[in-house]
Amino acid sequence: MVNFGNMMKQAQQLQKKMAEAQDKLNDIEVEGTSGGGLVKVISTAKGTFKRISIDESLLKNDEKEILEDLVIAAINDAKQKGEIAAQEEMKSLTGGLSLPPGMKLPF
Repeated sequence: MVNFGNMMKQAQQLQKKMAEAQDKLNDIEVEGTSGGGLVKVISTAKGTFKRISIDESLLKNDEKEILEDLVIAAINDAKQKGEIAAQEEMKSLTGGLSLPPGMKLPF
């Protein structure tokens, strides 16, 4: 017979570990780059953007559209790296258990 007390205790422990992992994602920083490193974006693995660095060579009036495109590319690069870092953190929480594509923790 299943011991529901133990199941509840394990569920509470998992919930606590998941909350700790979510908090840790705020401390993990990733760097997205574009334009060969001329534009850099620093964000947390949870997706909060912290800094943008733009090389001065791009600060010309006729380069405005290129700069805007490079900023977007760097943000998307940082976002992708943050998602990978988050997946790795969650994988360590689940003991290497891979979740189906598109499924994220917490549910």
